[in-house]
Amino acid sequence: MRALLDLTPEEFHAWLHSQGQPPLRARQVRRWLFAGRAESFEQMTDLPLALRQALAAEFQLFGTRVARHLRSSDGTNKLLLRLQDDQLIECVLLQEDDRHTACISTQVGCGMACVFCASGLAGLERNLTPGEILEQLLRLRNLNPLTPDPSPTAALPANGRRKPAGTAPASGQHNVPAGLRRPFAERATGGEGRKEGGRLTHIVVMGMGEPLANLDNLLAALDIATSRDGLGIGARHVTISTVGLPSKMRRLAELKKQYHLAVSLHAPNDALRNQIVPTNDKTGIAAILDAADYFYDQTHRQVTYEYVLLRGVNDQPHHAEELARLLQKRQTHINLIPFNDVAGLPYRRPEQESLTDFVARLRRRGLVVHVRKRKGADIDAACGQLRRSALVEQGGTGAAPLVPLGLGPSPEPAAE
Repeated sequence: MRALLDLTPEEFHAWLHSQGQPPLRARQVRRWLFAGRAESFEQMTDLPLALRQALAAEFQLFGTRVARHLRSSDGTNKLLLRLQDDQLIECVLLQEDDRHTACISTQVGCGMACVFCASGLAGLERNLTPGEILEQLLRLRNLNPLTPDPSPTAALPANGRRKPAGTAPASGQHNVPAGLRRPFAERATGGEGRKEGGRLTHIVVMGMGEPLANLDNLLAALDIATSRDGLGIGARHVTISTVGLPSKMRRLAELKKQYHLAVSLHAPNDALRNQIVPTNDKTGIAAILDAADYFYDQTHRQVTYEYVLLRGVNDQPHHAEELARLLQKRQTHINLIPFNDVAGLPYRRPEQESLTDFVARLRRRGLVVHVRKRKGADIDAACGQLRRSALVEQGGTGAAPLVPLGLGPSPEPAAE
């Protein structure tokens, strides 16, 4: 049985036509799914009963199911989702004040083989469909309760006038609490009848997989997530991370979307990066930086460079100085990520003294530097850890981590 979100609009309209239904039914279903938070066709009470029954017989509203839900003491939520083919993926909801960020996956596993990352330990299985990417956003969004607006006008219709007593509710408002009976699209895009606590505010495509290796499906999903009748998330609140695929970076640039681009650099030179990110030997840092510069030229969106700090491997003073020379003439900022320890991998989080010195050296060169705050440490919120634990429990390939040999502290270069 196909998941509804895996149908193209044309396919769904054709199916509705075959059922003798008008095209407006597609908008109604979409409204219930994206703004009404429906989790079954039965809840779509402004659809004819026969249509709801036909939809339930033909499609699944959600093709994923929650295999595990972990909640951190800091408010982070992590979902392990089981797909229709029994594969597992992860997504995370990061919460801080009024900011609610969804971190989503684009592939089952990963083929980039970064030595410190749990996602790639079992290799790449397949790309996710646009529907599977969107379902992560919906499931994470639905973890946030929709807070009714208690103001006297919250339950009023769009024209601000109350209807006479006994008047039937407007289409799509059956069985909806009065405080939430604002227009669906308005609630999805920041209208007055809904508090910020109920919606996603940001998307980071930094979960399992290499996003640009599944660019078409990702873009299709983001087009819906950022549309007014989707989740209404502004394009400038979306960040796409990449290990550095120059041709795909250039293609994304030419689309002139207003998404942020984050390049996972992790090393200041090719010799070290080839060890940490094995695919680098096919690209090289120079080509990646050229593509990132092109992205900035085309979109005027500042590029972020991400750098996972591994104790004794890439966190030494000469690494900081070399990274500064590499990036200091570029319009960018650096996001330093102290490594989250992963069972089965030999790498460790840097010492605080090394981290402080690394930041100071970059800032002395005039670079903008942030250190990513650790979230969800008590629930294995780092990418791929929960899936790997589940595979181990099932006796799958996650039980045999691919630990690279010979990667130790890199030699300090000769003085210039």
